Amino acid sequence: MSDEQWLIGIAWRLDRLRWVPTSVLDEVVRRDGDMGESDWAGTDREVAARLCAGCPVRDECLELELRTTGEATVGVFGGLGDEDRRALYPHWLRRGERVERGPLT
Repeated sequence: MSDEQWLIGIAWRLDRLRWVPTSVLDEVVRRDGDMGESDWAGTDREVAARLCAGCPVRDECLELELRTTGEATVGVFGGLGDEDRRALYPHWLRRGERVERGPLT
């Protein structure tokens, strides 16, 4: 699977949260988020995988970060490093366009 297909798949998965109010996402992430411990060694992608492993609200955290910060995103949110989230952002913006065609078209 290419990086682009991987990102499109994530955007498609997040589509289920599209109509959840931002205030609700914020509450859920603050209440149920599990900020794991990490030594912060490695690439952003590796740190994100370790830090967010097992968190029950990864998708909600990622959706919230994309909504509130967009392309200016920095840090580790939703199991992705900032470069991955910046690459995901344009696919996330277009996710509703994929409803009729399927997640990988």
